[in-house]
Amino acid sequence: MQFTDSHAHVYLGQFEQDRDEVIRKSIDSGVGRIYMPNVDSETIDAMLEAESTHPQVCIPMMGLHPCSVNDQFEKELQLVEHWLNKRSFAAVGEIGTDLYWDRTYWAQQQEALKIQLQWGLDFDLPVVLHSRDSIDETIQLVRPFADKGLKGVFHCFTGNGKQAEEIIEMGFLLGIGGVATFKNGGLDKLLDKIPVRHLVLETDSPYLAPVPHRGKRNEPSYIPLIADRISVITGETVENIAKITTDNALKLFNEIRKD
Repeated sequence: MQFTDSHAHVYLGQFEQDRDEVIRKSIDSGVGRIYMPNVDSETIDAMLEAESTHPQVCIPMMGLHPCSVNDQFEKELQLVEHWLNKRSFAAVGEIGTDLYWDRTYWAQQQEALKIQLQWGLDFDLPVVLHSRDSIDETIQLVRPFADKGLKGVFHCFTGNGKQAEEIIEMGFLLGIGGVATFKNGGLDKLLDKIPVRHLVLETDSPYLAPVPHRGKRNEPSYIPLIADRISVITGETVENIAKITTDNALKLFNEIRKD
């Protein structure tokens, strides 16, 4: 049974002391692919080093995270564009919008997102979207690009049924992570109405660890815990969830299943 973690920051400092062990545990738990979204210029070297050390497992993306957008975002985007032209990546990500903290750079976030959405089309890559406290706004910004054929995933989806329907209607996937296991996460009331064919699994490591590890460092080996919870909610077998979500991820990221 093969799982895929469609979103994990295993290159960050939280894994500096035991990254190789974390990757080994992931493989042992059946997680054969870990897709790594970039954050900004300060994370590129570490992300590519993780890929170099574990090339069959750790697969990088390239993008500028909305929480790293400020009044100097153009310089960051120049570097993103440089890397997209230099070599292949699985996706343009992690990109999007974030209104959790404040709206100081809201205009810049929108501009940075539009530029990177266009790069998704230009480079024929999917996009991986962050939309914390800004799902409706992000859907509105993404829709014109989806109408042109852009594909991607709304990572760490915690929205409502209407938002899920809109995202699916655009041809995008929903990234489901540890929140699905939280007692008051709300996804239990939603996932039983959404076919698994519209989902991918993710951890967002090192953040948002699933129960029973909530509050601790998250890691890709916890993906089966998320699948188990989705199985309970939906009635689908864990085996079907593993296969369907892995096939979804590999198709999204233009890979061929190897098992």
